Amino acid sequence: MNKGRVIILGSGPNRIGQGIEFDYACVHCVWALKEEGYETLMVNCNPETVSTDYDTSDKLFFEPIVLEHVLNIIEAQNPIGVVVQFGGQTPLKLAVPLQEQGVNILGTSPESIDIAEDRERFRELVIKLKLRQPESGIAYSKEEAVEIAQTIGYPILVRPSYVLGGRAMRLVHDTGELLEYVEEAVYVSEDKPLLIDRFIEDAIELDVDAVADGKDVLVGAVMEHIEEVGVHSGDSATCIPPYTLKDEILKEIKDQTKKLAVALNVKGLMNVQFAVKNDEIFIIEVNPRASRTVPFVSKSIGYPLAKIASKVLVGKTLREIVPEVFQIKDKHPASDFVSSDFNRYSIKEVVFPWNRFPEVDPLLGPEMKSTGEVMGIDKDFGLAFWKAQAGAGSVLPQKGNVFISVANKDKPLIVEPAKKLKQLGFTIYATKGTYQFLKQYGIEAIQVNKLSEERPNIVDKIRNGEIHMIINTPSGKRERSDAYFIRRAAVEHKIPYFTTIRGAVAAVEAIKSYREKGINVVSLQEL
Repeated sequence: MNKGRVIILGSGPNRIGQGIEFDYACVHCVWALKEEGYETLMVNCNPETVSTDYDTSDKLFFEPIVLEHVLNIIEAQNPIGVVVQFGGQTPLKLAVPLQEQGVNILGTSPESIDIAEDRERFRELVIKLKLRQPESGIAYSKEEAVEIAQTIGYPILVRPSYVLGGRAMRLVHDTGELLEYVEEAVYVSEDKPLLIDRFIEDAIELDVDAVADGKDVLVGAVMEHIEEVGVHSGDSATCIPPYTLKDEILKEIKDQTKKLAVALNVKGLMNVQFAVKNDEIFIIEVNPRASRTVPFVSKSIGYPLAKIASKVLVGKTLREIVPEVFQIKDKHPASDFVSSDFNRYSIKEVVFPWNRFPEVDPLLGPEMKSTGEVMGIDKDFGLAFWKAQAGAGSVLPQKGNVFISVANKDKPLIVEPAKKLKQLGFTIYATKGTYQFLKQYGIEAIQVNKLSEERPNIVDKIRNGEIHMIINTPSGKRERSDAYFIRRAAVEHKIPYFTTIRGAVAAVEAIKSYREKGINVVSLQEL
């Protein structure tokens, strides 16, 4: 029985910040709507995607995701509605213009999407719900940007409005750097304002993927980022379930997610990003659409979130789609279907194209640079991380030499990982400052010359195959510093390296688990 036609808008050409994960969501939407008896019409213009395969949808329109083309298709096909929430930011921007033309947008209303996307409207909602977010401002000129930054206080995150994947986003430490950024990187005007956020240092970042039907909310997963806040969510390794947070913080995060979903009247998928520092929770942003983590979460928990959300779009309730989940939730209100039966860790690790770009500094930051991702699953956190690293092409060493050189602020945090490495039998090499610090704590190391000092230096040792893992956190803003050449040498010689302390801690734990327990492999289907 044909219940009518539904148009699904894809993500358009793949680019960093918006890629194949949205194609996954679109294809799952097509499958779900076919199951429910709808004729599916796919609009996308990328020949490399599954959504544009000839046998995926009932009809395929190979057209750009722009208003004029989409309206032409709608006029010719007369659908009962259009789906904009599975293709990322590109189709989401068309929600309000399409509605203004009288098009029925299925799922979350364009009004709710606009509240989440508009900085001022979203801030008002957060205040109304008595939640917290970092101080922020919108600058329409260079002078205004300086004024807001000085009011908020440095460091700040700055970015142009309406960009994909954090493009041109930068962490700025002082007024001089802000002025340089405004003059060199972006053009600020009334039409193109600059978004400025207070940067919460040393915080833990979390992602939450949920599905809502306007009444009930299903929290798919809370993901803890292994890298600190400041690394783009698309570039950070993430773990399900969170591995360092207290249960009461997790419960509060789920509660805040549900409050936001209900307040925005979300129907379908929603992603929320949080930061936690000293047990205080800050909301970074809310996206009432499919996020890039939907495939990872779905595979981790065994529930296809995009398919569930698609059925919500055409009027089914969550209690109809996944009744077994709500039987558990009704008996145990504090529970959700992930934590009720979750005895394993799933870790997403990202893949970078550093080897294709010989001049690029392989350093993580607020601008997204990854081009793929892999996943490791195990009952042991360390083994899950080891598998994820191996999947990304970075096999952690079991013995040998580890080079450590960290920023002053990170030195106290490197003591425990360094001690564990010594206990595991590794030899530690360190540059002068880190060497002297480790020595104070009784950690034996070998001092090695910096690149700017006499040879043989650390880069020589990397090139000679004498270093098997690198822990090197950035210490300043200097371009082409010693650290840059160390990181480039690591990429060229395929040596695992970590530029955050949290990443290094996870790597040491992974090596320890692998040494003690070995590796076992099971298929996703067996889980």
